[in-house]
Amino acid sequence: MTLGFTALELARIQFAFTISFHIIFPAISIGLASFLAVLEWRWLRTQNPVYQDLFKFWVKIFAVSFGMGVVSGVVMSYQFGTNWSEFSRIAGSVTGPLLTYEVLSAFFLEAGFLGIMLFGWGRVGPRAHFFATVMVAVGTCISMFWILSSNSWMQTPQGFSIENGIIVPQDWFAIVFNPSFPYRLAHMAAAAFLVTALLVAATAAWHLLKGRRDTLVKTSFSMALWMLLALAPLQAMIGDQHGLNTLKHQPAKLAAMEGHWETNKDEGMPLYLFGIPDMQAEQTRYAVGIPNLGSLILTHSMNGEVKGLKEFAPEDRPNSLVIFWSFRIMVGLGMLMILLAVAALFLRRGGRLYENKWLHRFAFVMGPSGLIALLAGWFTTEVGRQPWVVYGIMRTKDALSPVSAEQVGLTLVIFVIVYCVVFGIGIYYMLKLMYKGPQFVHADPVAHGGVAVIQASRRPLSSVEENLDQNTTTSSESDQQENKS
Repeated sequence: MTLGFTALELARIQFAFTISFHIIFPAISIGLASFLAVLEWRWLRTQNPVYQDLFKFWVKIFAVSFGMGVVSGVVMSYQFGTNWSEFSRIAGSVTGPLLTYEVLSAFFLEAGFLGIMLFGWGRVGPRAHFFATVMVAVGTCISMFWILSSNSWMQTPQGFSIENGIIVPQDWFAIVFNPSFPYRLAHMAAAAFLVTALLVAATAAWHLLKGRRDTLVKTSFSMALWMLLALAPLQAMIGDQHGLNTLKHQPAKLAAMEGHWETNKDEGMPLYLFGIPDMQAEQTRYAVGIPNLGSLILTHSMNGEVKGLKEFAPEDRPNSLVIFWSFRIMVGLGMLMILLAVAALFLRRGGRLYENKWLHRFAFVMGPSGLIALLAGWFTTEVGRQPWVVYGIMRTKDALSPVSAEQVGLTLVIFVIVYCVVFGIGIYYMLKLMYKGPQFVHADPVAHGGVAVIQASRRPLSSVEENLDQNTTTSSESDQQENKS
């Protein structure tokens, strides 16, 4: 069952597997919560029922995503005590309070107002309901704040001392606002909003390709592409600053990301577009690069010096092959996002935004790209930190619990089976909702005290009450409903 892997390797694989599933759902929830707040704000301002119906549609997907995010997040916290108990024992006095702050200040806030957001329409006033929606959105962002603070401290630790082999916090301000935290927080926030923008755009593009031209689909497509246009270039700039921060605080990671082995003393560092880093031979094979561009990007100088991987002991080097390509997948998809946003802007100015099928196909294919880029970015971050769990302070191998490879291997198999079944069904359900698409419910503006947007239920996921086998609204039916509204 262990297939020749050690307990350490299996524990790392298990953590990577579970966190890869988990991060998908909070990213969707963070972006959708803010999108829902904007939709409800627009409805309150304009009384246009289109925004109300879009809220009704996307809140169902948010409910499913939020529920799966909570379940997968609980599993993550337990792993600190099962597979990584030494990490909890040595560094728990720092990471424990940070995760506790996340629960106290964010999760309770989200959970407390989530019920009003899902089931309060028609039971509380419009401003109270909007306030609840905003609080859920704020709660998701606060949760992201504390999680990123904890992770960033593990990447660039400061504000602590070591007493009797235990990490003891000394300066909480320095711990929370560690050197890489602002860049990671901004990068993750932009990534979460891009994930949502791409999913919304892809859903609308699918229905445009199927012939729908009603205001629900057009409004979704337009709003998503405006968000993409604003955030995709901004994310590139944030990423550039994050890279400079990594060069300063984690030079080995940066060298591995670039497949850069020899410190460039007399000439600029090239930017490799393609290559296969060989950890044994200490070189990047089949390298295809642009001369001096790496130095220009990283040092803002054509001949700027960047440390190579050979400057670091072999046991202190991250796996360059993995993060070289995960980084390029992330950046490549980011460039495609910018291309999609610019193409949409060009077609919008020509009045062809809703008629150009090539754009619709492009947007549809790009739907999962936000999630893929997000996962690639996290692999770059986490694999690039190796062999440290707390960078420069505690090695990953020293954080492992006293468990056998057989024990970890068995639980890994169980996790793979359960996750693929449970979360596979959840993802399939979300996709079915997107396939059906938003539907017209209100022919005229409806006050909160009128027709309920979501019927009350004792179970949060019961707010998703849809016959998914029903065919999506045809183009002609959509046009008729649009005319009525």
